Amino acid sequence: MARAKSSAAVLTPRALNRALLARQHLLQRAQLTVPQLLEHLVGLQAQAPNPPYYGLWSRLEGFRHEALSGLVQKRKVVRLALMRSTIHLVTARDALRLRPLVQPVLERGLKGNHGRRLVGVDLEAVAQAGRALLEERPRTLSELGEALAPQFPRGAPESLAMAVRCLAPLVQVPPRGLWGVSGGAVHTTAEAWLGRAPEATLTLDALVLRYLGAFGPASVKDVQTWCGLTRLDAVLERLRPRLAVFHDAQGRELFDLPEAPRPPEDAPAPPRLLAEWDNVLLSHAERSRIARAEDLKVKVFTQNGIVPGTVLLDGFVAGTWRLVRERAGTTLRIETFGPLSRRDRGPLGEEAERLLAFAAGDAPRTQVQFVRHAGEAVPSGRGVALR
Repeated sequence: MARAKSSAAVLTPRALNRALLARQHLLQRAQLTVPQLLEHLVGLQAQAPNPPYYGLWSRLEGFRHEALSGLVQKRKVVRLALMRSTIHLVTARDALRLRPLVQPVLERGLKGNHGRRLVGVDLEAVAQAGRALLEERPRTLSELGEALAPQFPRGAPESLAMAVRCLAPLVQVPPRGLWGVSGGAVHTTAEAWLGRAPEATLTLDALVLRYLGAFGPASVKDVQTWCGLTRLDAVLERLRPRLAVFHDAQGRELFDLPEAPRPPEDAPAPPRLLAEWDNVLLSHAERSRIARAEDLKVKVFTQNGIVPGTVLLDGFVAGTWRLVRERAGTTLRIETFGPLSRRDRGPLGEEAERLLAFAAGDAPRTQVQFVRHAGEAVPSGRGVALR
């Protein structure tokens, strides 16, 4: 039977923007612990070591590097493949309960990306052998593939290693993930590192509710884009009696937690510098709540898969930023997509200086530099610090 047309309220892109920023603690920094924030956000995307530090800095009041590095060393937080089969930084508790839910996503990705190079290979035997090797000592995926190749000659070494990554929950061990420490990703099993195996103690219903708490209001496609799972319409239908229902400007149905914050669309949104691969850019199918589609496609999402740090002005993506480290000092270079007003320049420059102090406080010289869309560098006029 066709569903009767709903009279649910319509939320504009600005209203959705303010709701998202409030859930992400980007309207006002939160006074939470790192584990509390990580569990609220259901983790931070973490392909590279440093972006989670910037992601936490942009959301937590007074965040310091050691607050995360210490948790990594104590095995309280870990990095492993989860949503969309990408590396996320999560609490140890979430690592153990999220991984079983997204296991189908990793298996689908393995089949799509490596299936042809694993034809005729006993994948269960590969996973078992890989676990034994990684529990013997942590290894890079390259080392793991080379060690597995003699036992499974029909599989490409890279694909054998990826089979273990997708079928046996692996965590990246320190010094990977520590601030200021370089080096490749070295893996062991989650069970060896955390002392117990992942358990299916979290339901899909609970996962979707947590997503809405951090990213809502959202459509079924938004939820599926975030986690990589499919056929979640049945989950949202089951939850419908517990949820608030809205529509966006295009008529798409949006679900939300009734008690979740939805500030007015004119609520002030201070300038923010988001980390590379920040979750607010990657967790919806329809992204007009955070950026214009043409800006994301042409200026942010690159062909090599790198998502740069981004600049939020009035809550929306208005540019990108990067650190340029040289012997003489470190420059935080901001490139805006259009002219930067004097009203925005001052607050954005101040936020950039605070990030510079966090990221490069020991540099002999630090500077904030604005770059016009045409490519001309313009000093901020206030961001040079000599040490």
